[in-house]
Amino acid sequence: MSEFNLNNSIRENIKGLQPYSSARDEYVSDGTEMVFLDANENPFENGVNRYPDPQQRNLKAVLAEQKGVNANNILLGNGSDEVLDLIFRAFCEPKVDNIISLPPTYGMYKVLSGINAVENREVLLTKDFQLDTKGILNAVDGNSKVIFICSPNNPTGNTINESDILYLLNNFDGLVVIDEAYIDFSDKDSWLKRLDGFPNLIVTQTLSKAYGLAGIRLGLCFASSQIIAVLNTIKPPYNVNELTQKRALEQVLKTGVLQMEVGQILVEKECLLKVLHEVSYIKTIYPSDANFILVEVDDANKRYNQLLKKGVVVRNRTTQPLCANTLRFTIGTKIENEKLITALKEIA
Repeated sequence: MSEFNLNNSIRENIKGLQPYSSARDEYVSDGTEMVFLDANENPFENGVNRYPDPQQRNLKAVLAEQKGVNANNILLGNGSDEVLDLIFRAFCEPKVDNIISLPPTYGMYKVLSGINAVENREVLLTKDFQLDTKGILNAVDGNSKVIFICSPNNPTGNTINESDILYLLNNFDGLVVIDEAYIDFSDKDSWLKRLDGFPNLIVTQTLSKAYGLAGIRLGLCFASSQIIAVLNTIKPPYNVNELTQKRALEQVLKTGVLQMEVGQILVEKECLLKVLHEVSYIKTIYPSDANFILVEVDDANKRYNQLLKKGVVVRNRTTQPLCANTLRFTIGTKIENEKLITALKEIA
């Protein structure tokens, strides 16, 4: 592969774009007590009357230390979906460029390609839900800008083979985005450890899953400082609000809570797996490195509706490619899992 040149991937209108400079960009507080009359804010203190830090510096400092990266390698977004959308808007020319997605996978890649008028070239995973690297590179042309890889994958739960990802990183002259929303439940290493070795690598994570913060919407993006600088150029100035920043900072500092809750989820996952092997109408249990399990059943629509009547909501994934008659079970608390197990046995 020729050396990756980021400049070749950036949209022409973005290259010369001057980002909006907010009041909080122009004066960054060092903690000194000041009279702030620069941002046309309401002066009466209520905790949220001031604009938030547009670069989320305090939160990034903690995340940088925990993740082993520099703060300049981090971008925070209003959920991972905003981060993914920024990647489209920075690097994909509408009605010209294309991206590669790998179904069955996270559905927002396809949705965002449609919103941004960027062709989505789908290359199915193999039968064991791994990358068809030859098929992917065959689908690539001079206008292919990004390959989206979800690992551990949603909805299948499996980790994508490292060797296949390395092959794409070394042979694709574009950006490779590895979506690690479920990495905290896996015993596999994060691709963050390889960030310095690949200038075309972007890793996304989230606080929605293991950290239990789905309600505050905070997505994490890790990449070279050059890529992060491009994304910062186009992100809204105050895309992460003050309440989200404060709540996230509180939670990421509770490393003991994270380890305890992830540990409990993994214990409950093993308990559920043992039961699933005994359920007669479950044909296949797919390997999972996430906080959910995908199974093939005899009739997904029937079993889904039966579970609803028992008061248990699972996800019917039977409409997804390669996922005929599959149900996805998120791992709940011990009590919730017991309700699921009871329901699974009762509808047999």
